[in-house]
Amino acid sequence: MTRSPSTSLPFDALAEVVKRRHSVYGHISGLQLDRAAPGEAWSSLAYRPVFVGDTETGVLHGGVVTAMLDESCGMAVQLALDATGAIATLDLRIDYQKPATPGLAIKAHSVCYRVTRSIAFVRSTAYQDSEDDPVATATACFMIGANRTNMLADRPPKDRHDVPTLEAPDDPTGPFANSPFARCLGIAVRDDGTLVMPFSPKIIGNPILPAIHGGMTGAFLETTAIIGVTRELGVSAPPKPIGLTINYLRSGRALDSYANVSIVKQGRRIVAFEARAWQNDPDRPIATAFGHFMLRPTPGAEEE
Repeated sequence: MTRSPSTSLPFDALAEVVKRRHSVYGHISGLQLDRAAPGEAWSSLAYRPVFVGDTETGVLHGGVVTAMLDESCGMAVQLALDATGAIATLDLRIDYQKPATPGLAIKAHSVCYRVTRSIAFVRSTAYQDSEDDPVATATACFMIGANRTNMLADRPPKDRHDVPTLEAPDDPTGPFANSPFARCLGIAVRDDGTLVMPFSPKIIGNPILPAIHGGMTGAFLETTAIIGVTRELGVSAPPKPIGLTINYLRSGRALDSYANVSIVKQGRRIVAFEARAWQNDPDRPIATAFGHFMLRPTPGAEEE
């Protein structure tokens, strides 16, 4: 690991602050910092029914893994720095190795392996039984000194302390009937095919601005891609995520977010897609994502 700047707090004190001061979503999701070292974070997230992406299998929504890895990477960066400035995710690449086993907690080990004056580089592994048998792996870049806030020291306004719990309202006839986590985020499909994620305190990352959690934006983009690709290709089963690269272009503020997806290339088994999310202006996206899905094979189709 590249030597990081000296901390203004003793490391044990810094680790305790990082452990206590999660993002809003990180706090209400139950994410725990189990172990800390300079530039390293070991975290865990207990299995909850609201995290499920498909009730038929009980498998976690990919966005839950994305959000956990994003937060865990952020903690590793904070543990490599001096706790005086804000950080923000610039990009995050997730490679899904296998579905998480239903009912088991998911763990993550993140390492901030290089810090420059303005950028921190991180890699992370999500796993259940053993780090050698990963559920997903990630690499990320974070901007250092992204804004004037300090989540580890600044306190949010008093009117932002009331944070709802993570609950998935029933909607047996809606497009997310089998996806509690998508229902938890309030994601809906408009008549023109655009998806909307209404702003809610539970999706906040930085409570000082406030700004939407980068993992929630990633979950929204992934959900948009799954719904859009399934609908456009007319397949009977949702595609399986293989990999996803999210580029964060600007902060998602306390506003509703919108997203759509386009297919870049389609083969018999694999489809490449690009999704984009925005708020006020479709020409000014807050994030874009490029990724690949695996489809169930279609008899008689030739792979490109």
